[in-house]
Amino acid sequence: MNSQHLSRNPVGGHVPVAGGLHSVGLSYARELRAEAVQVFVANPRGWATPVGDPRQDEAFRAACAEASIPAYVHAPYLINFGSHTEATADRSVESLRHSLRRGREIGALGVVVHTGSATGGRERAVALRQVHERLLPLLDELTHEDDPFLLLESTAGQGSSLCSRTWDFGPYFEALESHPRLGVCLDTCHIFAAGHDLTGPSGMHQTLDLLVETVGAGRLRLVHANDSKDVAGAHKDRHENIGAGHIGEDPFRALMTHPATEGVPLIIETPGGKEGHAADVERLKKLRG
Repeated sequence: MNSQHLSRNPVGGHVPVAGGLHSVGLSYARELRAEAVQVFVANPRGWATPVGDPRQDEAFRAACAEASIPAYVHAPYLINFGSHTEATADRSVESLRHSLRRGREIGALGVVVHTGSATGGRERAVALRQVHERLLPLLDELTHEDDPFLLLESTAGQGSSLCSRTWDFGPYFEALESHPRLGVCLDTCHIFAAGHDLTGPSGMHQTLDLLVETVGAGRLRLVHANDSKDVAGAHKDRHENIGAGHIGEDPFRALMTHPATEGVPLIIETPGGKEGHAADVERLKKLRG
C-alpha cells in the first residue's frame, strides 16, 4: 500500500480476506503495492451473511483512511434481482443489505453488485419491475453520510442478461429512479465481451462517451480493469492479464485520459495469483504515466 499515490486513477486489486480483513487483506494489498482495494464480506458463492470482527473492521478502516486507500466491497455472485424465483429474490435482498451494511462498517466507498438476468423466460420489463420493487427500497435505506454507493456492474451478455451494453444501464437506472446513491462499476472485460470493441484509436473513449450519455456525468465510480481471453462480442466472461488479451495495453492507457474516469480507481481481477496481480498493478501504473 502506498499513501503517496494521490493520482488521477488509484490502481489496486481484489484481495483475499479469509483469516482477517485487516491482517490478511491489507498485507496482500501491500505486497501488490495497491492504491485501492476490493474485498468480499461474505462467501461470494453462498447466501450466508456473517457478522464481521469489529477489531479487524476498525483496523481495516483506520489503515485505509491513514493511507488514503479507497476500499470497495463486491457483493456475492448469486444475487439476482431479475430472478423469477421468489426465494432468490428474497435472498438477494438480504444478501445485498448485508454487503451494504458491512460496507459501511469497514468504510467502503461502494458496493459492487452484478445487474443480473431475467430468468425463467420472463420479459425484461417484468424483471426490471422487480428490480424496482426489490432494489429501490435498499437504496432508500442508505441514509447515513458514510453509507457506500451501490455500483452496478454489467455482465458479458450471456443468456438473458439485463444489462450488458452501455445503453442497457438506461432502463436499469430508470427502474431505480436514478437514485442519488447509484453508480456504475465498469468492467472492461465484460463490456468488451458484450460487444463494445475497446481497441483502435478511440474504442475506449467512444464506449465511455456512450456510458456518460446513458447515465450522466459523475456516475462512473469504479473500474474493474481486466483484459479479455476472448474477442469482442464473444459474450464470455474470461479475464486475462493486462496487455495479454484481446483488449491490449493501449485502451487501458486511453481509459485513464477520459474525463469520466477522473479520480476513479481501477481494480484488477486478473489471473496469476499474487505475482500476476502485482505485475498487473505495476503495468497499469506505467500506462497511467
